[in-house]
Amino acid sequence: MRLTSEFFVSATIRRAELGGAFAALRRRGSAQSGTVFVVVDRLDGTCILFGPAPQSLYEGGDSERAFTRLHKDEAVARDEVEARLEKEIRFDPDIWIVEIEARDGQAFLDRIL
Repeated sequence: MRLTSEFFVSATIRRAELGGAFAALRRRGSAQSGTVFVVVDRLDGTCILFGPAPQSLYEGGDSERAFTRLHKDEAVARDEVEARLEKEIRFDPDIWIVEIEARDGQAFLDRIL
């Protein structure tokens, strides 16, 4: 059984805070099934944006959420991340956005593909 988006986001924020990072909910989406995006602000003017991994990367119908970095470079400028998020919101207004401040780029996500 897959966790609701609301529960998953709450757990991710809590995990980040327990790990010593600051985390906040920037945008609340659909409680049951909204797509989750995670922005990691490295506090140096760059960010890392994680979004859902393509389902073709999942093995055996696993219901666990998996994420992938949505850009080629290790980190990108804040403007690039914001432009991508605006595009995602236009496509699906029910998305969730979690922001984590972590100099080391830690996203506090279990599965990154």
